[in-house]
Amino acid sequence: MKLSVVPALLGPVGALQLPLFNAEASQSELSTSSKQLISSELLQEQVKAENLLKRAKELYEIAKLGEEEYQHPTRVIGSKGHLGTLDYIYSTLSELDDYYTITNQSFPAVTGNVFESRLVLGHTVPSSATPMGLTPPTKDREPVYGPIVAVSNFGCDASDYPDNLSGAIAFISRGTCPFGTKSDLAGKAGAIAAVVYNNEQGDLSGTLGTPTPDHVATFGISDSDAAPVLEQLKNGEKVDGIAYVDGIVETIMTTNIIAQTIEGDQDNCVMVGGHSDSVAEGPGINDDGSGSLTLLELATKLTQFTVNNCVRLAWWAGEEEGLLGSDYYVSQLTSEENQKIRLFCDYDMLGSPNFAYQVYNATNAVNPVGSEELRDLYTDFYEAHDLNWTYIPFDGRSDYDAFIRNGIPGGGIATGAEGVKTEEEVALFGGRAGEWYDPNYHQIGDDVSNVNLTAWEINTKLVAHSIATYARSFDGFPKRTLDDISSFSAEPRKYHGHRLQL
Repeated sequence: MKLSVVPALLGPVGALQLPLFNAEASQSELSTSSKQLISSELLQEQVKAENLLKRAKELYEIAKLGEEEYQHPTRVIGSKGHLGTLDYIYSTLSELDDYYTITNQSFPAVTGNVFESRLVLGHTVPSSATPMGLTPPTKDREPVYGPIVAVSNFGCDASDYPDNLSGAIAFISRGTCPFGTKSDLAGKAGAIAAVVYNNEQGDLSGTLGTPTPDHVATFGISDSDAAPVLEQLKNGEKVDGIAYVDGIVETIMTTNIIAQTIEGDQDNCVMVGGHSDSVAEGPGINDDGSGSLTLLELATKLTQFTVNNCVRLAWWAGEEEGLLGSDYYVSQLTSEENQKIRLFCDYDMLGSPNFAYQVYNATNAVNPVGSEELRDLYTDFYEAHDLNWTYIPFDGRSDYDAFIRNGIPGGGIATGAEGVKTEEEVALFGGRAGEWYDPNYHQIGDDVSNVNLTAWEINTKLVAHSIATYARSFDGFPKRTLDDISSFSAEPRKYHGHRLQL
């Protein structure tokens, strides 16, 4: 494993400063090359489980660079583990004989970390209490005390907040608007903290999203933990509370890495992506080491072939903080550059240990035209190999979100995260019913032992198939027009990344 970990690549703001390759010299060499035109079958033949496993072991060693600061391996943005990951990706690509132009895209990213928290409602410590992502700390990082005050409706308008909220803890129902809006309005009304309770069955873990000066320390709790408090307040009883959050919310610089084939029609690109970061809690070898390493492995194998259409590969930073890297990338595209991307394929978590072969149900009816054709390419592949598959919601949980919101057809595959596997799925895929697809999702146990090599290898072959199919030809795939580029949907989604936002 080659690690030239920073500081040589570190700029003054702490982001990797990666040079642009000059493509001019190698274009003529590639165009007169004797390499064979890309084919799905030949690219798939290059995929070996042992090579993927070797890269996973290398990535885990890189994650150990985060141990000094976090006391365990991690590749969360801003950590040495993530800087090492970026260096590993870039170093690997830079050795591929100028087959790609390689660029970096540094951008500001908001990140947060809660070191300690506690919530008391009356005489009870709710077991479901979870600090919202990007919550600020309580005042002076000390416990705050005050009465629990119920907020009217869903807390989405200033008029929902009562006059007696100053110095109190706002108690707000989930629904209608983002959690960040609720926290902001609670802060403006004088609340010292906020609790958002689920109005559906189950726990509630979400994110406040982009920070505002008026956000207050905010927790999510389950419907069952909220019920006795709501009953007491309804009966006119006084309920006091204690909230405590010791944490930070800060803006750092981090980096997307983009590699694009020098050969191929530069106005018609198939784009594929995975995220380079993990959560703070673990090394992220399945999430999303599996996806990002699949792309890196295929990037090396693709160099054996010529392509008719350009292939653009992306390693996003800040996905775990709310799709920050992909959001930023798409926001910087001009209309002309947007239209050059014929489709975007998202590859996040390809080797879950209790896997199912999952395909995003991206239909043309509610997504940019072409999304359904990509969806069908995936299902056709599984069926051609006598493998079962299942549809999963295309609901904004991964890096495809910004693309489809801006008119670019998208889709992808996955093998499951925290969802519970059913008996019916066991009949289709094997594994264990009643357990998560990835029992170590967002935990310290997401290490090398946490990937199912069979699923990972098969899905890497499918990723190879998607790249090769469109790198060879877009025949039959819907053409894009300037009309596609306007925002497809500005409405907030239930998810933006892995966390709920409303």
